[in-house]
Formats: sequence, structure tokens, C-alpha cells
Amino acid sequence: MLILQLYVFVLAAFVGYMVITRVPPLLHTPLMSATNAISGISLVGSMVAAGAHRGTVATILGFVAVVCATTNIVGGFLITDRMLKMFRREPHPTQDSESPADARAAAKEP
Repeated sequence: MLILQLYVFVLAAFVGYMVITRVPPLLHTPLMSATNAISGISLVGSMVAAGAHRGTVATILGFVAVVCATTNIVGGFLITDRMLKMFRREPHPTQDSESPADARAAAKEP
């Protein structure tokens, strides 16, 4: 049973790594915000695995999975928030003086 658990863990880690490395950098951040929900599901699953009392190794691997899923969720939200801040428009400061068009019009008047 231990060999099967380690096999599933290593296979999941390998598949996850291969999927993430195949995503182009341009699409990584938008996809990160969508995959936070999937990471939330994996967090719940890892908490179940950590608390199932199936053995010491299963509990340790479940705890590692909880830490990894939590890090992934927090990092995903931080990166998504940072990316969204890049697309916000800066508010234009209000000027008490005349606009450049008003200044040109006033300069043309005799």
C-alpha cells in the first residue's frame, strides 16, 4: 500500500509540473486565477488525506499536500492581484488651472 501511495504522489507531482511548464507565460496569470478554485478542492482533499489516520507516511504526505496547496492558493491570489493592478488606470489629477485648450484659446484672443 505504501508503494502505491508514493507512486500516486510522484505521478501527480510529475504531471502537475509538466502541465505548468507547458503553459505560455502570457497565459499563466489569467489561468492562475481560474485554477485557484481547483487548488481549493485539492486543499480539501489533502486535509482529508492528512486526517484519515491511514498511517504515518500518509499523514506526513497529507500535511505536505496541505502546505503545498495552501501556498499555491495564496500565491495565486497575490499574483492575480498584482496583475490586475497593472491594468488599472491611474486617475487623472484635477488641475485648478486652465486646460491646455483653454489656455490656447485665451492666448489667441486680442
